[in-house]
Amino acid sequence: MIDPIHSLAFSIQANRGVYAVLVGSGISRAAKIPTGWEITLDLVRKLATLQGETAEPDPEAWYQEKFGTAPDYSDLLENLARTPAERQQLLRSYWEPNEQEHEEGDKQPSAAHHALATLVAQGFIKVIITTNFDQLMERALRDAGVVPSVLSSPDHVQGMLPLIHTQCCVLKLHGDYLDPRIRNTRSELEAYPEEFDQLLDRIFDEFGLIICGWSATWDDALRQAIERCPSRRFTTYWAARGEPSDEARRLINHRGAEVITIENADTFFQAVQRHVESIEEFSRPHPLSTEAAVASLKRYLSESKYRIQLSDLINETVDRIIEATSGEAYSIQGPSIDTTSVTARVRSYEAACSTLLAMASVGGFWVEEEHYSVWQRVLFRLSTAPVVGTVFWPQLKRYPGTLLLYALGLGAVANNRLEFLGRLFATTINREYQKDVSAVQILPPFCLFKDRRNMQILEGMERKRAPLNEWLYSVLRQPANRVISSDDEYTLVFDKLEILIALGCAYRESSAWAPMGAFIYREENRNRILQEIEESISTFQEQSPFVRSGIFGETVEQCSQSLDIFKEFIEKVRWHW
Repeated sequence: MIDPIHSLAFSIQANRGVYAVLVGSGISRAAKIPTGWEITLDLVRKLATLQGETAEPDPEAWYQEKFGTAPDYSDLLENLARTPAERQQLLRSYWEPNEQEHEEGDKQPSAAHHALATLVAQGFIKVIITTNFDQLMERALRDAGVVPSVLSSPDHVQGMLPLIHTQCCVLKLHGDYLDPRIRNTRSELEAYPEEFDQLLDRIFDEFGLIICGWSATWDDALRQAIERCPSRRFTTYWAARGEPSDEARRLINHRGAEVITIENADTFFQAVQRHVESIEEFSRPHPLSTEAAVASLKRYLSESKYRIQLSDLINETVDRIIEATSGEAYSIQGPSIDTTSVTARVRSYEAACSTLLAMASVGGFWVEEEHYSVWQRVLFRLSTAPVVGTVFWPQLKRYPGTLLLYALGLGAVANNRLEFLGRLFATTINREYQKDVSAVQILPPFCLFKDRRNMQILEGMERKRAPLNEWLYSVLRQPANRVISSDDEYTLVFDKLEILIALGCAYRESSAWAPMGAFIYREENRNRILQEIEESISTFQEQSPFVRSGIFGETVEQCSQSLDIFKEFIEKVRWHW
């Protein structure tokens, strides 16, 4: 039988950002932060001392004999400190290290905190729910370079960003120990503010759940929130030391949860982090396999006698991409369209295509006419989606084609292989139930998704004017390193490619509209490139590489007219943006 911790690691790696983590006092135990029961016993000892007695060796028995009832955390606090502010001051020393504790490294983030923070930094976890008052989770996140959105009161929830737009959200259900509004007593824990309940309902419905260090015994309102949620779209994993409590067992049955028996929170989260990273590393093409493929490509490009081997190498690489992106995880039905699911699928396409992209930048740079048809065929294969229309996931199926178009184009532009670029742009792409079109009409970002909001779903792209263009600019920098050395040259080549794409699309569409790019707001590059094109056409006429390429016209007159129309379009868009 597969170890449930392995199943959990596979689920986290395959579904970035889909799992929320719920942690209780158990995660802070190794940091010498006392549990509620340990605080209760310590308060009993202090109470006995005030009465001139000793509660040792059994504080629980002393309290039972003295007051006729077992000590209870909530009741004891309510009697010793009447207001939340008084309780906060009474308990503060249990979470802040004194001088000796600081020197000994106590009350610092534990291995569990750091492992969880690493998973957040890597994009695997976005939401952390905690019943703890301490700030160890926030400190571990900051150590990992993550600035979390911390929600510890209803007003924080009211002003929060949507969960899909945050790198990490930490929901502190019972408050923060520095805030006197912390929830300690049974009456305070019977119900949460409406804002908390609504947020919990969303999280428990939309996210999978990993629970660790929480007994479920005392927190009535949290139990009720979990019980309210009917959804089980993602598995719940419950990490427990020993046998779960009766309350926990009811929730486990309700959620159909997978129970993982653990030694402690530290070893559990460290194991999860280690397994997720191992699967992630295994899922990437081995660097040596990519380098070997590029080395083979260079050898086959060097002489015509290798044309069969070259075709086989490229086609076998594309075969692996198609196989890797044809499973259930790439269904054209798709999950809900949100930042997490879209970004995860885009990155998985990029991982599958990584070897081909490295080959394509080199292939475009050194391409000869005898190679044109090889690259056109694989562009056709990667760009033909099974369904068309306004449905998002089928449109995204063409994203590998967009990646290949840009990678080949960057290499070609860097070495002035414009005739190849013209042929590549003209590659026919099939569309079911619609007229076939050229690659330059369907693969650029603003043609792949004409609704810019679909592109802004990508993580970190919410406020970008040309979101997918900027995303491609970052993704393709590394593959292009093999043929373009400096960042300034790369930016200029990228903008030149996008301007030629825009000119080519507008020409084939017979339209004044053109797909936009980052060149709209990189004015210096844009003016330099347009001047280069104009001077080339003016000086060399029919022999200009821009005319001979046929990208945006077959004659000098057509090319000049396309250029004039494009410049007018840019002025309109530039002022609008």
